[in-house]
Amino acid sequence: MEEQGTLEHPGDIDAEVFRQQAHRMVDWVAGYLADGGRAYPVLSRVEPGEVASKLPVAAPEHGEDPDTIWRDFEHVVLPGVTHWNHAGFMAYFGITGSAPGILGELLSAALNVNGMLWRTCPSATELEVVVLGWLRRALGLPEELFGFLTDTASISSMLAVAAAREAADLDVRMRGMCGRTDLPPLRVYASDQAHSSIAKACLALGLGLEGYRAIPHDAEFRMDVAALEEAVAEDREAGVLPLAVVATVGTTSTTSVDPVPAIADLCEREGMWLHVDAAYAGSAAICPEHRSCLDGCERADSFVFNPHKWLFTPIDASALYTRHPDTFKRAFSLVPEYLKTPVTGQVVDLMDYGVQLGRRFRALKLWWVLRSFGLEGIRTRLRHHIEMARKLSNWVDAHPRLKRTAPTPFSVVCFRVAGDPVGDGEEADRFNLELMERINASGEVYLSHTRLDDRISLRVAIGNLRTTPADVERLRSLIDRELECLSAR
Repeated sequence: MEEQGTLEHPGDIDAEVFRQQAHRMVDWVAGYLADGGRAYPVLSRVEPGEVASKLPVAAPEHGEDPDTIWRDFEHVVLPGVTHWNHAGFMAYFGITGSAPGILGELLSAALNVNGMLWRTCPSATELEVVVLGWLRRALGLPEELFGFLTDTASISSMLAVAAAREAADLDVRMRGMCGRTDLPPLRVYASDQAHSSIAKACLALGLGLEGYRAIPHDAEFRMDVAALEEAVAEDREAGVLPLAVVATVGTTSTTSVDPVPAIADLCEREGMWLHVDAAYAGSAAICPEHRSCLDGCERADSFVFNPHKWLFTPIDASALYTRHPDTFKRAFSLVPEYLKTPVTGQVVDLMDYGVQLGRRFRALKLWWVLRSFGLEGIRTRLRHHIEMARKLSNWVDAHPRLKRTAPTPFSVVCFRVAGDPVGDGEEADRFNLELMERINASGEVYLSHTRLDDRISLRVAIGNLRTTPADVERLRSLIDRELECLSAR
């Protein structure tokens, strides 16, 4: 690859070479987005180690020709890509790297700033604070909530649990937790349907898995508040300090909404921190008819939702809000001499609210998405996804061999094959998993599964901008076709 500059002063690649390669990439991306990724199988078909086997074991000593690099991208890298941006990606949670978000990400990469301090990039800090304010108002959350961006809800929730620990005034910041005889066992509570990141937060923060207590769910896969109250009372009796409750708005398996108002009442009585994980479903509250999913969240001590899930922003971007920014700052702020700045006036240094010093300019892509679509454009797209899920849910309900296994409050449908001839036990579990694998092998759609009340359920998550009713109709045809093939064996 041609270099710019001289041997004495080598620089970047030649600007014209960059321009040519960028044009090629943008043309490819535009075609990829226009086609909804349908030119590729949504689920990669490579075998383990296959991609690595086609790569050299050492980096090249000399720069390579751009055409050679591009050819390897097409023939080595792309076959090993599972296309999360594919119209048929219906596993886990539907996500979209939208065109506006991609443009914002491009500019963020070009600017390559580190927004650790206000001074290191005033626009990165101030745009982030303003955009998080836009989203706070769009979701109908209280004005006093302070918001900032992290990479994922896993990290956001871990920071929230750390803030809850700090709020308990246990002097953990100075003395730590190891070897202390004055520190009682600590407990964090969440539904048995909560995301695994809550238990991981307890692992990372020194509470251990014994510091995490899963609360049973009710008939609609929501946290059982009576069971939570009993657990808290039992733990207090045993000398355990109840630290925090994590309520979920849009659980990972079924997108159920925990009864946040009742949980908030309990937290208030017991002096516990309330964190709300709305990573997936929080976006739905932008639609007035779904705003009730956030009822009670205005009382939370911290709240997270992920624009990179259902707000069409390229991964990663997680929005964390708190009514106690000073508690986060007390838990995490550490300013060595080389980070002190002579700035006069009131500024926010976002490095003070979490563990990371380096902070990407994530707000730029989110700003680009919000301005390009507008809130009404986002509402229209969310409603379209919810309507497609509703119609699929109705189809499942009417199907003679399928059984819906959970409510469908948003755009995720859970179901399974049950009844004759497979029954509803372990044989049916195996049958459902095989059905899912056969559907995924088509390359047209990608489904995932979960376990509900100890039985396998398949999940269809609709949330990609390019998923159309025709894609959902194709899924229905695949289900019927593979059901017939499996039943005929």
